Amino acid sequence: MRNSSKRFVILLCCCVLSVGCTDESDGDNQAEIPTAAGLEEVSLVLNWYPETEHGGYYAALIHGFYEEAGLKVTIIPGGPNAPVLQKVDRKTVTFGVTNADRVLLGRAQEADVVAVMSPLQVSPRCIMVHESSGIETLADLRGVTLAMNSGATWAQFLRKRLPLENVRIVDNASVAKFLDDEKYAQQAYVFSEPFVAKSKGGDPRSLMVSELGFNPYTSLLITHADTIGKTPKMVRKMVEASIRGWKKYRESPGETNKHIHQQNPEMELDILEFGAEAMTPLYTDDETPLERLGTMTAARWKTLSDQLVEVDVLKPGEVDPQRAFTTQFISAADGTPDAE
Repeated sequence: MRNSSKRFVILLCCCVLSVGCTDESDGDNQAEIPTAAGLEEVSLVLNWYPETEHGGYYAALIHGFYEEAGLKVTIIPGGPNAPVLQKVDRKTVTFGVTNADRVLLGRAQEADVVAVMSPLQVSPRCIMVHESSGIETLADLRGVTLAMNSGATWAQFLRKRLPLENVRIVDNASVAKFLDDEKYAQQAYVFSEPFVAKSKGGDPRSLMVSELGFNPYTSLLITHADTIGKTPKMVRKMVEASIRGWKKYRESPGETNKHIHQQNPEMELDILEFGAEAMTPLYTDDETPLERLGTMTAARWKTLSDQLVEVDVLKPGEVDPQRAFTTQFISAADGTPDAE
């Protein structure tokens, strides 16, 4: 299962020092549906191997929504430390998938990337504890071993906001250690590790990090600012078709899950089914109904920027969160554009 990647600046330095760094686009498992000639070719690089968090993009591909929009989309799988922002910034790909905190960190390193759509309003990041532990909230975390990537922005925020009395923090590991120790808590994505733990006889309870207030947009669709300026019609087509895909995946994920399994055989259909269901409450929040799927708010981006300053990964005023996103390509159910 996935671990949080290291901070973008480290990745950027690695790519600068290694001009010939690996390009996932050379892989044999790119997802491309045969289409008619005359379509505009675009590429979309993922931040991880194909799984539930990419479901809507694959749904738009296999159900023909991209093709109907006049686009021939190639989806490029990612992996550990996938250099999504670097590729979008260098314009070696047209679009990428990442999380909002990474966009802000990338912009601090002068990557001119912009988020254009967010399918999820609630981050799937959670801490997995045992039901039998009696821990019901993140504030209850005490007297346990906590396995997490302590360098991740969300982990730094958690450590700053919680007392974590008698909590021993260790590097994240496999679910096996969680299963062996009732006093072991572990970072997770709500649609992934909890399924593995339960399938192996565990009793996982998921404590959402978003409930602590750290809730970056996740599975964002991003592109380069120049792409928005030069080809806005293409970007709008991509955004609108992707939103259609996410709505389709939410309503009927079965066919898409089969395709994801073909792209990533390690993701069995049962975990994909579990993941699609676990993601259902993440599409909306109190302020964003389903009709506004895909939208983002300036307030959320400002809050996230302030939180990154709080944990000392951004300097005050280093990044203008208003420039990190746009909703100009998102229309409501009545056809009116979202206001930023």
